Amino acid sequence: MDTKTQDRLDGLLQDFDELRDRQVGYPCNQDFDYSALLPFLSYCPNNVGDPFHDSNFLSNTHDMEREVINRFADMMHLPQDDAWGYVTSGGTEGNMYGLYMGREMFPDGVVYFSQDTHYSVVKILRVLKARNIMIKSQDNGEIDYDDLYETVRINRDVPAVFIANIGTTMKGAIDDVSRFREIADDLAITNYYIHADAALSGMILPFVDDPQPFGFDAGFDSVAVSGHKMIGSPMPCGVALTRRDYVGRVARSIEYVGVLDTTLTGSRNAITPMMLWYAFQQQGPDGFRRIVNDCIEVAEYAVTRFNDSGIPAWRNKNSVTVVFPKPSPEIIRKWQLAPYEDIAHLITMPHVTREKIDLVIDDCLRDLQASSKSGE
Repeated sequence: MDTKTQDRLDGLLQDFDELRDRQVGYPCNQDFDYSALLPFLSYCPNNVGDPFHDSNFLSNTHDMEREVINRFADMMHLPQDDAWGYVTSGGTEGNMYGLYMGREMFPDGVVYFSQDTHYSVVKILRVLKARNIMIKSQDNGEIDYDDLYETVRINRDVPAVFIANIGTTMKGAIDDVSRFREIADDLAITNYYIHADAALSGMILPFVDDPQPFGFDAGFDSVAVSGHKMIGSPMPCGVALTRRDYVGRVARSIEYVGVLDTTLTGSRNAITPMMLWYAFQQQGPDGFRRIVNDCIEVAEYAVTRFNDSGIPAWRNKNSVTVVFPKPSPEIIRKWQLAPYEDIAHLITMPHVTREKIDLVIDDCLRDLQASSKSGE
């Protein structure tokens, strides 16, 4: 390798190393070690097609992918013999797959989503050309059930496709899935579908003592969970999970590669299923329960420290997202905080320690003092 190329790579590596210590605003777990999998980067595996179907392309990790899907099925209270899914490129693909299933089941249905729904959903609905209506949100980020009820009532002559936020992007709010079902039942709507965007909280609620309703027994028809968030991964990934019977509506056989075409993409990453499988092997349910509860304790510490310092902060139940007033652009950039209108948030992922929380709050306090002095 020539010196110029090596210098470029060395510089980028140094940047990533320094930025990792100041990454507190986005739900990407930096605390992982996949060095045991490095030898597999010398090969070209491909998980083309349905992970539950044989493939002519034999260099794949379909068996590990099936184990990952079964793990998520257990966490989401879906019997394994009824479960189907695959490892995706991330939350957007998972949301697209769920809405694709909903659209295929009810082509003339209306999709209902809240103001706090992830930005990917609006884009997906444009791609699918699905009729949709945005519902107001409550102050905590949860959907406004009264507005949802009235809007669905007006359109009760057509099927409903609900998007339930199981942890909203900015505020970590969790929509009550049982309320969606109650609204449909009260309005005598029998044709409805519930897709859950559980990108972050899908790896939190299964491991807490008092979770909000979640899972297929609570009403999910499909769910998207991210892998690079609470689990941690050097590349974006996630899982789309639904019922096996639903997938039969879109499956078709592809002779060229000897697979069923049931996923959104053709060639698929074979390394990310291996990473998720390895993480489950390393941590197990008890390990993830410990990790999740540690993260929640740090989030509560952050809320307490902010408020004790005179900076109002709060979080939703079972959330690791801490919301507080938006600081200066310099603080936002330094700590890679996520801003929206007059608020910002930090997310206590496994690599975010109490010491880092203290440093963020100290910077916010200095920022407030500088602002007050300049305003004198």
